[in-house]
Amino acid sequence: MSVSGRQVALAVQTMLQTATARSCGYGTAPTSTSQPTGNTIPYSVLYELGQTSGIGPSLGDSDADARVLLQVSSVGTTAEQASLHADKVRQAFLARVPGSGLFLNPISVVGATVIGRELDREDGTSVVSSTYTYVQRFVLTVSTPNS
Repeated sequence: MSVSGRQVALAVQTMLQTATARSCGYGTAPTSTSQPTGNTIPYSVLYELGQTSGIGPSLGDSDADARVLLQVSSVGTTAEQASLHADKVRQAFLARVPGSGLFLNPISVVGATVIGRELDREDGTSVVSSTYTYVQRFVLTVSTPNS
């Protein structure tokens, strides 16, 4: 069974909206009706950047695991606001429950399990027309059960 990048991205979008209490668009800025905060800045935009499959155990199904690459752009009206929102995004992805090793914010993908998360790259802040954007890339390791 292969991993659906779209399903992973939608699960991450839900997690980010819950953990940051701010809207997160999928490939574009959130709309005025997006939950929980519409297109009010700060918000984030999630981009699916592809995946590498077949990284699973040598004795298992070669499509059982994938590394899914995602980009999150935190948008603000100031560099500080974009950076603060990026801190919340990083925390949402990487924070753990003390003493358990479990991630604080679950990413629930139908038919798959996120078994690893890492910050791949941070490009920091850029500005265009008085809108500041802080870019981060994350890698999720996702496993699907063998059928």
